[in-house]
Amino acid sequence: MKSAGTDLRHSQATRPVSDEHPGRNSLPPSDAPAMLRLKVLVAAFCYNEHQKIERTLSRFPQERPYDLFVMDDGSCDDSLERVRNFAGVGILHHTENRGIGAAIRTVNAYALEHGYDVVVHVAGNDKDDPLLIPRLLQPILEEGYDYVQGSRYLEGGGYGQMPVYRILATRYLHPLLFSFIARQHITDSTNGFRAYRTTLLRDARIDLDQSWLDQYELEPYFFYKAIRLGYKVREVPVTKIYPPRALGYTKMKAFSGWWSILRPLVFLGLGLKK
Repeated sequence: MKSAGTDLRHSQATRPVSDEHPGRNSLPPSDAPAMLRLKVLVAAFCYNEHQKIERTLSRFPQERPYDLFVMDDGSCDDSLERVRNFAGVGILHHTENRGIGAAIRTVNAYALEHGYDVVVHVAGNDKDDPLLIPRLLQPILEEGYDYVQGSRYLEGGGYGQMPVYRILATRYLHPLLFSFIARQHITDSTNGFRAYRTTLLRDARIDLDQSWLDQYELEPYFFYKAIRLGYKVREVPVTKIYPPRALGYTKMKAFSGWWSILRPLVFLGLGLKK
């Protein structure tokens, strides 16, 4: 992983709305001790999400033991204006759309530069439930896990309003191929709702800065490398409810997007990439 300064030269990282770092608020005493042992950055990823980013941010608790940022990947609608209405939410911003992989790299670089121990990904299009973030963090904070993947297909998880072809692809096709090459049974390999320690970002064997990882490729690549390099990885049940189709439920294109997310399995499985 390149240094944060190197990556951020290619983006415009703005100051958070309220301060350089959004304030880490307190939780009730019963929850706070375990959650505050590590410094956690939660990033909601946004690209032209309009009212969906507003809906996403409104679902976060007012009191939270982590820093919340929106990673805006060059939105040209009113997304940023809507984000600025939320106090205590930081903003990282690309001046042009560069892809979700590039956006994740910017978040990771910022996390390393500012001493965060854990990064959490949340969809900015109102698919994920922020109240389930503690479920992602608990195995890391209390059980020593390095990488926790949310799964809508484990018992206790769920999904809604998904097109049938996406259910087939995300429940069967991709997890079967991913499990085969990773040599570990995984139920939901495409879910972006996840958490990981920043120590993985310092591992030279995990090269997230490769140019072919700018789009959807980075997420399955990172998940695969965490497993194959022997990091402590697990899935936990979460929900993923798609917003109404009228609001636009995905930015992924039917063919190029799915090739983007399948491509790492082909390249890694055949040993064409490392």
